[in-house]
This record gives sequence, C-alpha cells and structure tokens, in this order.
Amino acid sequence: MSDVMTAPLSFALSPEHEQIRQLARDFAELEIRPHVAYLDETQEFPHEIFRKLGELGFLGILIPPEFGGAGLGALECAIIVEEIARVCPAVALGVAAHNGLCTYHIFRFGSQELREKYVRPLAHGETLGAWGLTEPGSGSDAGAMQTVALRDGDTYILRGSKNFITHGNVGSIAVVMALTDPSKGKKGISAFVVDKSMPGFSATKKENKVGMRCSDTASLVFEDVRVPAANRLGEEGEGFHQALAILDGGRVTIAALSVGLAQGAFEAAVRYAQERVQFGKPIAEHQGIAMKLARMSMEIEAARLLTYRAAWLRDQGKPFRREASQAKLFASEVAVRTAEDAVQIHGGYGYIKEFPVEKYWRDSKLLTIGEGTSEIQRMVIARSLLGK
Repeated sequence: MSDVMTAPLSFALSPEHEQIRQLARDFAELEIRPHVAYLDETQEFPHEIFRKLGELGFLGILIPPEFGGAGLGALECAIIVEEIARVCPAVALGVAAHNGLCTYHIFRFGSQELREKYVRPLAHGETLGAWGLTEPGSGSDAGAMQTVALRDGDTYILRGSKNFITHGNVGSIAVVMALTDPSKGKKGISAFVVDKSMPGFSATKKENKVGMRCSDTASLVFEDVRVPAANRLGEEGEGFHQALAILDGGRVTIAALSVGLAQGAFEAAVRYAQERVQFGKPIAEHQGIAMKLARMSMEIEAARLLTYRAAWLRDQGKPFRREASQAKLFASEVAVRTAEDAVQIHGGYGYIKEFPVEKYWRDSKLLTIGEGTSEIQRMVIARSLLGK
C-alpha cells in the first residue's frame, strides 16, 4: 500500500510526444493555415495537403511500420489530430476518419492478404479510405440498415447505399457494413472491403455542408457489386461488434478534434479581446469577457484530460468504451460552447468571414453528431454505469 501511495503521478507528456506535437503544429501552421479560408469558401478537397500528410506518416498513425505506418499509438494520434484541428478542423476530420475508421478497421480485423493489399497504400497516403455504416434510414439505429450482401459462390453481391460518408468521392477504398443474414438483425451484419475498381460501386455528388466544407462527404451506392468472399473482414455476423470497437477508437479522435477546435477558437478570442478596445480599455479587462475566457480555458483543459485518459487506456489495452464516450461527449459540447463564445466576444466581427471564429463555430456542430450523437454517448455512458 505504501508503494502505491507514494508512486509519482505525472500528467506531463514525454519529450517524444512533445516532438510529435511540434511536428504536427508546424505542419498545420505552414502547410494548412494559409489555405484555410480558400478551402472553406471553394469546398475543394486539399489533395496536396493530404499527400504531404502521407509523407509525414500522419495517414498511417496507428499502423505498424511493417505495413507502411508510423507505428504510433492512440495518444500520439490524439495529439496530431488536435494540432491539425487547432488550425483547420475540416482537414483534421479527414485525418481522423482515414486513420481511425477505414485503415485501422482493415488492419485490426482483416486477413494478412487484405492488410498487404489495402493497408499499405492507405498508410502511405497513396489513396484515401472511407467507412460506411450510416444509411438514409439508419443512423443511430445501425440495426435498421438495408444494405445487403448476398453470398454467391466465392463472392458476395452487395446491394444498397450509405450516406454522410467522409471521403466518399475522393477515397477509392471503403469498409462497408452490410446484412449477410437479414433475419438476425444486428447479429447478421458483416463487414467488407470494397474498392472502386469493382463494377457497380460509385459515389454521389459532394454534400454542401454548413461546416467542415473542404472535407469530402458523399453517399456510396452499391448496384450488385461483386465483392470477393476474401474481402470479408472476419466471420459473417461480426460486423456490428467490429463497428462498435472501431467507433470506440474513433470517438477518442473526435474528442481530440474537438479539443483542437476549441483551442483554436479560444486563442482567436484571447487575441481579439486583448486588441479590441471599448470604454477606454481592452475588452479582456472587462469582467464579463474575462469570465468567459476563464471558463473556456477551464473546459478545454478538462476536455483534453478526458481525451488523453481515454487514449492512454486504449494504448494500455484496457477497456475504454465509457471513457471514450465521456471524452467525445464532453469535448464536442465544449467545442460548440467555446466556438460560440468566441463569436460572441468578437461581436459583429465574429459573424463575418474575415475573422476565423465563424468557421470554428460552423465546424463545431458536426462534432456532437458524427460517430455517435451526444444522445447516444449519454446512453453508452449510462449503460456502462448500470452494468448493461
């Protein structure tokens, strides 16, 4: 007991973590910030930025070097996503989805052959990955999906559609969940790797979104796509449980994205509050504004600690589902509050595109919706607490 009581507790990141943070921050400042406003206005996907991210190893963060990845962990991934989101949440969303959803799903549940064929080019950034669970009539209720994969000899015939898919157009490889036995509901869902060289697989036009505008979001359509049985991830019926496991990790990265967005909006608010003079002094010296800044800072630090804890648990191989949902729920809602307060501090200037806070505000709302709404996170947390 005495050893436990006297063991040091440190919240400091290692020098290696700080080096990774600095690398990600420098990249974001030099390669992304000059283009943020243009990319938001035009909605162009930043292909060149993602090519450079691949060269840095930031598109294969969780993948071992033998498969072309950086061989890093969930905490490093959180730090990288956070730093990119501090500058451009839309680019960070692509990094988070590519790493945590498609690429990691294939690596974790795929055969050696699938890893060799698909994970390596994804980790190198030679192509981008998509992940298909959501459908027009099946969002939070994944068991209501209608996409089917019917066995036909050595292939499956994939028929249906997915929507709100990140990298739906620009990605050429997708992990897709489909019903292989509709009579079993969620227990009849299986996961497949599908690529656009397969006839019948296509994407629709890019969605015109309120925020995250340069992030490519589209629907995927499967018109009797013949998918080799070898492209199934795991056994039939394992797809839903695989998806839950992947979403647990994805929620950690969305929490990190939320922390980064909030940090970026907060820094912009502090700068403006120190420069803007009203009633004879900078507005930061007025108590109402100072109290806002204090609360913003406190909530961001709390969100960061929740996020890092969930990432650390994942890296230690410990259960982290509840902690991932706690981090995602709290951090995403902090991001929304912080971005809105940043706009309020800017006053009328916060509502025009000349200042960055209106974009943080628009980008923030998606974080309380994607990869499980805030309502779903509360359900996950409550069920965990009640032992269900």
